[in-house]
Amino acid sequence: MKVADLVEKLQLKVFAGQAGINREVTGGYASDLLSDVMGNVSEGAVWITLQTHQNVLAIASLKDVAAVVLVKGREPEQETTVHSNEEGIPVLGTEMETFECAGKLYALLEATR
Repeated sequence: MKVADLVEKLQLKVFAGQAGINREVTGGYASDLLSDVMGNVSEGAVWITLQTHQNVLAIASLKDVAAVVLVKGREPEQETTVHSNEEGIPVLGTEMETFECAGKLYALLEATR
């Protein structure tokens, strides 16, 4: 499944990083603790968080995640969108809570396996 498929199926807003919209999604990870994500997220995963600052993109780039989904109607800070576009890592958004978004992502990924 590609990031573009998630955008369509979960009706996500694309804030930045459109160059990476066709990246392959291999899993998901939900956490707001940056050190937790840095230590545990897998390459190709979609990271679900409510954090909006530029450090999110630093970790997303370091760990080579497929995309970042901001929940609860959050929007990325300007520096975050700049880094998203530079790195080609999509920053997406939803009104959903983390729990709902993670559940829907899990169901979609399981349906494709």
